[in-house]
Amino acid sequence: MIRLTNSSCATVARLLCLALLATLAGAIDAAAPDPDARPGARGQEGLQQWTLKGPLGETPTRVNQTAPLSDQANTQRWRRDTGQWDEFDGESLATQRWSSRHRSWRGRPPALFSEKNVDVTDGMLRLWMRKDGASPEAAGDGFHTYTSASVQAKQLSLYGYYEVRAKPMASAGSSSFWFADGNGKWRTEIDVFELGGRALKHESRYNMNLHVFRTPTDRSHRNWGDHWIAPFQFADGFHVFGLDWTPDRITYYVDGVPVRWVENAYWRQPLYLIFDSETMIDWLGEPKEEDLPSVFQIDYVRVWNRPQETVRPTP
Repeated sequence: MIRLTNSSCATVARLLCLALLATLAGAIDAAAPDPDARPGARGQEGLQQWTLKGPLGETPTRVNQTAPLSDQANTQRWRRDTGQWDEFDGESLATQRWSSRHRSWRGRPPALFSEKNVDVTDGMLRLWMRKDGASPEAAGDGFHTYTSASVQAKQLSLYGYYEVRAKPMASAGSSSFWFADGNGKWRTEIDVFELGGRALKHESRYNMNLHVFRTPTDRSHRNWGDHWIAPFQFADGFHVFGLDWTPDRITYYVDGVPVRWVENAYWRQPLYLIFDSETMIDWLGEPKEEDLPSVFQIDYVRVWNRPQETVRPTP
């Protein structure tokens, strides 16, 4: 028989308390959103890629409005593509270019896309997220509590330099700039950014991703994603974001500096340019009530082509 003294009983009690605290801490960590658990497939190898580690360094100064911020000397002889170029200086959304309704998606539950959350004000395209609930007919599909917004180009895009000046929502909602479509044989997606704004551990994370959902010979979902850690919080101000999309490479820019590139082996189909706000509760956490309504603001969309690139195809 083992005999326990008062001191040994106290020691055992302390050890049991420590074990219980460790278990509780593990449960709390497990319940918290994982900043790397973005929605998507398992990452794939096989493509050459690079992501910046550390600060941007010296950033270019805008002196030439007719060329991308990353190439102010216009060494590539860029040609302005007027099809989607928009400074948002009007009093409403230019419906000849844009739709405030997604072609095939109602939003990511629990937030339902609502056209009332899109406006153009003071030279800005604005996409809102609100805590106001979804319509009763949508509640059965998992939509409740929140509404968000989507704006999609009416024309397809293929190759070129795409630049936006934008400020994400100051909440745990996602502010996103992306390209997507499926034409039967192919279904692909380019995520220029998915910014978490005030989401815990995402305040300074610039999330980028590339998806392949379907090819003529493969229906498995693959993705190539990574992130860059900025020395600032994105929701604190406006920044210039760029994507240089060529047949051979896809390059991401922040404030005129490359932060990532990936070999282009799949993304050679026309895609639609999209802005949206979403709830991604498993990844970013749930928006706090005091942070809503929150707004994703886009100052402009500018698009250029190189002389040798083909123009954007029509739908």
